[in-house]
Amino acid sequence: MFKRAHSLFIDNAETTTDLIQVESGKNRRMAIEETCDPVMVMSHYLKRAPKLLRPVKRGGPVPLVSTSTEIRQPKGIVGIIAPWNFPFATGISDSIPALMAGNGIVLKPDNKTALSPLYGVEMLEEAGLPRGLFQVVCGEGPDVGPALIDHANYVMFTGSTATGRVIGERAGRNLIGACLELGGKNPMIVLEDANLDEVVQGAMFGAFGNTGQICMHIERMYLPASRYDEIKARLVAATEALTLGASYDFGPDVGSLVSPDHKDRVQSHVEDAVAKGATVLTGGRARPDLGPAFFEPTILEGVTKEMLAGVTETFGPVVALHSYSSVDEAIALANDTDYGLNASVWGGDLDRACAVGRRIESGNVNVNDILATAFASKGTPSGGVKQSGVGARHGDQGLLKYTDVQNLAVLKKQVMGARPGQDYDKYVKGMLSGLRMMRKTRIR
Repeated sequence: MFKRAHSLFIDNAETTTDLIQVESGKNRRMAIEETCDPVMVMSHYLKRAPKLLRPVKRGGPVPLVSTSTEIRQPKGIVGIIAPWNFPFATGISDSIPALMAGNGIVLKPDNKTALSPLYGVEMLEEAGLPRGLFQVVCGEGPDVGPALIDHANYVMFTGSTATGRVIGERAGRNLIGACLELGGKNPMIVLEDANLDEVVQGAMFGAFGNTGQICMHIERMYLPASRYDEIKARLVAATEALTLGASYDFGPDVGSLVSPDHKDRVQSHVEDAVAKGATVLTGGRARPDLGPAFFEPTILEGVTKEMLAGVTETFGPVVALHSYSSVDEAIALANDTDYGLNASVWGGDLDRACAVGRRIESGNVNVNDILATAFASKGTPSGGVKQSGVGARHGDQGLLKYTDVQNLAVLKKQVMGARPGQDYDKYVKGMLSGLRMMRKTRIR
């Protein structure tokens, strides 16, 4: 079924792209790239899932006469709460490994962006998924969410940290598992030997891709003091060259924000920063001439932790520049946040850049990239640390989390345990001897 779905998703990518654009306002490049994610997830787990779900026989405590088999059982009903920024990618991609593991799905998309995941379910059913195994429930979060969590056996949520806490608490009361991918205030560190052409190109996508509405997008850039003015000038020039607009072709570089309400939130962060002493280097304005939710790509300078834009996730096309004097200072500044979802390090010496990356407190760290390499690596788990989440998607963990493990233990012959009338000294000596042998026994 998933092999057929893989082909259907590719054949209908243009229609899916149209739906994503019409409901979210994102530019066409981001919309077409979003359609790729479920296909990549299918490709990975079509190859990996059979091995992960196969029973694994392991040695029992007594060789030859006992065995223990690890069996993976489906959770039952998986509730998935998907966000509006990547409704097709999260709504469908998170469901694929859960379905492969044998579960049923109840998906709650955001009301603003339900069309593309509904179309994804339609394609899955066309490929042969039993009708009703994947159901979609629309509604406001406070109305639908509690009932969804109370009737599910596992919950997958992508969204804000505040909402994640509520969902995690309710899941905990119900004694069910939950995977939560939450917010971020993601840093980018540019080292002195970085290739500036690549840095600027990466920064444009990192800060302004999907109009800044990516959980893993960059909101803080740390630049070496020795090259700060040079890099700042190049970033401002590249930002001012970006085209802003709405079109069903590949013309605009940056599209609309998802709604006027979200535009107001982004604008409030910029206005708060300016009122408290920050400087707008470029952008900083709403663009009602283009549409009700357009906001210019914006670079700020002088942002501090007393400002909303300094500590709170803005989730829009806004990035703040900071200067650092030493690499240790840059790392300390990058880690000075409650979040830990994504980070980016740029440098010519890859070993040095990787060493910096390992010191950053983040679930994902990209070297000479912003987010694509980490998120597209479907074989490796991707998740947040600190206040950016619990659990992970992708990798073996991304499928096994949708299963319960059953230990099927078999004793072929009764040889263990003390029996009435037994010589207990002999029993204890035999037990201790067996424990010594365990260390030398090869584990399977």
